[in-house]
Amino acid sequence: MFNVKKLLPVAGLFLLLIVIRMYEEVLFYDPLIDFFKSEYATKALPAFDLLKLLGFTVLRFLLNTLISLLIIWVLFQKKEIIKLSGVLYLVLFVVLMLAFYVSLQISEAGNYMLLFYIRRFLIQPLFLLILVPAFYFQLKK
Repeated sequence: MFNVKKLLPVAGLFLLLIVIRMYEEVLFYDPLIDFFKSEYATKALPAFDLLKLLGFTVLRFLLNTLISLLIIWVLFQKKEIIKLSGVLYLVLFVVLMLAFYVSLQISEAGNYMLLFYIRRFLIQPLFLLILVPAFYFQLKK
């Protein structure tokens, strides 16, 4: 299943994920980046353009999802796995974007952990770290 031919494309795709992370402040509108780097526990959320924040969060999620699906394809090369992954990413997207929107509306100073973790799942390819081992162990059975 895993061989040297797959190493280079997977490494290149992971490099793309790293580049997205390294240049996140340049590529995406997200005033919450600096907010969550600070002592945010007692502060109010910074002023932000809601539509712009949601739009760039969607863009970042889509980029990470596309790269993640390409990684899964290179590793497993099974249409069923890509279809299942796509459905899981779609469900994850709908649920998390709804939760992100609601938590942006109702979050109060000192109570940002839910917002922090929802946002983290949307802007980082964490789901990839769950799916790859899951598919690997499923195929080993």
